[in-house]
Amino acid sequence: MRIEQSFSVSRPPEVVFDYLTNPANLAAWQTSKTSVEQLTAGAPQLGTRVRERTKGPRGKEFEQIVEFTAFDRPARVHAHIVEGPYPVDGTWSFATEGAGTRVDFVAEGELPGVPRFLQPLAKRLMARQMAGYHQNLRRNVETDETSDQGNAR
Repeated sequence: MRIEQSFSVSRPPEVVFDYLTNPANLAAWQTSKTSVEQLTAGAPQLGTRVRERTKGPRGKEFEQIVEFTAFDRPARVHAHIVEGPYPVDGTWSFATEGAGTRVDFVAEGELPGVPRFLQPLAKRLMARQMAGYHQNLRRNVETDETSDQGNAR
């Protein structure tokens, strides 16, 4: 399964990248997260691992461990599912677009346990959910006047 999305944010790439990669912000834009715990010490970087608890589509909670396996600030970050029931990785790429940022997102992976004939429906549902998350991210970054202060790495 592959999902591709693009959207614009009216803030510089560094600001968008820093917000997206900060585990403390994750539940604010990926609203199905019930808890997020950074497992590695220090600022987010290549190799950072996070434990996420997520409320699934039928209300059942699940846990996964995610690792940044690409971390090229402010151009690209890849989140790899190390452990968890839904091994769908995500890559976000950031490019200057006028005074803001164009974000390109690609999710790739297979949904185990989903019958082949239901894969297209699952893909549409996941794409809709990610589009909602990206709207939250855009709104949060554009309305946070402090997000470009003190977050530089």
